[in-house]
This record gives sequence, structure tokens and C-alpha cells, in this order.
Amino acid sequence: MTVETIDDVLLVERADDHAVVTMHRPQARNALNAALRRALHHVLAELDADAAVHAVVLTGSDPAFCAGLDLVELSAAPDSLDAGFSGASDYRRPIPTMRTPVIGAVNGVAVTGGFELALACDFLVASERARFADTHARVGIMPGWGMTVLLPQAVGVRRAVELSTTGNFLDAATAYEWGLVNHVVAHDDLLPRCRALARDIASNDPAGVAQLLSTYRDGALLTDGDALELEQERSREWLGSRDAADFDERRRAVVERGRSQS
Repeated sequence: MTVETIDDVLLVERADDHAVVTMHRPQARNALNAALRRALHHVLAELDADAAVHAVVLTGSDPAFCAGLDLVELSAAPDSLDAGFSGASDYRRPIPTMRTPVIGAVNGVAVTGGFELALACDFLVASERARFADTHARVGIMPGWGMTVLLPQAVGVRRAVELSTTGNFLDAATAYEWGLVNHVVAHDDLLPRCRALARDIASNDPAGVAQLLSTYRDGALLTDGDALELEQERSREWLGSRDAADFDERRRAVVERGRSQS
């Protein structure tokens, strides 16, 4: 196995038949600054093009999976949202469209944009320490990475609306009960379990896996593709109409509220 560090924000470990990608900004709870978003998109695209990689495990450096967009950076430089991205298809999703299955290994909190990143994975395995929250409304921003489409697909519309309008945290056990995650495991067993699943995927015919994956994805979006476009349009309109100066204060309030719900 080899481990490569990308721009000091991403760790990429290649095994014989799969890769583990680790978001590595632990001091910022792996918040998605422009450098991390750019590196993540480019690395996943490269792994997808590598014939030796048949599955990807995506996780975060402890203690968090991902705290969402880096609101400190965004409040200082609102234009950073699109930094390093060439077009709408890049902006639309946190993960590029891939033939290779992506397993989300949720090791801690997955909040707002980090929650959307988890939802963009093909399926999720959660540590007992995992927690999920959609705090878009609390922060004063709108989702643009599929929250209003992918979350209802995972847990149903009414539960999705509850999560988004309250901003409350969802623990790992409830996430499993609601169908958001496939498995909940002891924290130390998270990566071994995900690696084993990646090897199971790799043991199949790669072309068959890719065909199945594309069929699932295309079928799931058959009636919701327009909804994704609508969400992106509304997100851009909302961001353009807001004063970014209060993002940092709202971010701190969200962090404190999350701690109080521990």
C-alpha cells in the first residue's frame, strides 16, 4: 500500500484493488475549503480512470467526517465557492459522476455540505460516533449539492423535511433505523469493514458493477433530475442575495448547538 498526500488536505491510499481517500483537515473538522473541494474532485476523477481501482472508500481524519463548507473562508471570500471548478457540472455535485462505487465511511459528524457529501456516496457505513445534521437553514445558506433530492431518497420526505427545518442532529443508531446508513460498527472497525466491502466489490466483474451502478443512478434520477437543477438555481440565487459577513457568527452558533446535543 502507498499513501500520497495531496495539497496537505487529502490522503490517498492505494491497495491492490481499491483506494481509501481521507479528507485531512482535522483542525477544521475537515471543512471543505476550496483546496479540499478541488483536490477531492480531481483525485476521485483520477481514481475512477484507474483500471486497477474497483472501489473507493471516502472518510475523514478523526474526529469528524466533514463539517461542511468552510464558512470562515466563504465569509472572507464568497467567490471561493466556485474556485478551481470549470463549469456547472463540477459545481453541481461534491463527487464527480463515477463508474467506480464510492463507500462513505462516516467516522464522525457529517454536517450540512458534509452531509451532502456523504449522501453523494453510493452507500454508507457509520462509526458508532457518526452524527448527521443539515444546518443550512441555521447557517443562512441553501443546499446546492443534492440535499433536497438525495436525503428524501434515503429517509423519506417527511423525515428529510424534519432534519432540514430543525437542524437537529441524527445519531448513528437512528440513521441506521431510518435507512440512511447500511451498517453501524465500532469506531475502530469502520475502515476494516469498509475495506472488506471494497474487496467484495472488486471481486466482481468491473464492467458489470459499473453497469449496475449507472442503472441505479439513472433510475433514481429519472424523475428528480429537474429537482437537482431547481435546487442549484435556488442555491445560487440565495447565496447571491445574502450578506456573507454573518456566516462566521452563524457557524459558531451551529457548532455550539451541536455540542449541546452531544
